[in-house]
Amino acid sequence: MQHRVILLQQQAPAKPPSGQACNGCGVCCAAEPCPLGMLLSRRRQGACLALQWDETDLLYRCGVLAQPSRWLPVLPAVLAQALARRWIAAGRGCDSDLQPQAAPSR
Repeated sequence: MQHRVILLQQQAPAKPPSGQACNGCGVCCAAEPCPLGMLLSRRRQGACLALQWDETDLLYRCGVLAQPSRWLPVLPAVLAQALARRWIAAGRGCDSDLQPQAAPSR
């Protein structure tokens, strides 16, 4: 089994089980970008550059959904958001099979 380290805010919600509603844990986007994130981040592995921490709600959000004009300024905001929802499979439940573990205490 391969392990990799992803860094998340300590206050982020725990990852929901696969199929359950997204709660903004950030695990999937911190591990690898979705197809849209690959274009925006210009990489296929590692954290998506559009992943944003929401300090008020203490959860992660897709930057394209939260700030579409920042990430896709050439598209109308509603179109950019629709594209993001499709590529992150918004509303379909958690599709990440990653099993996060807390970092060991030092």
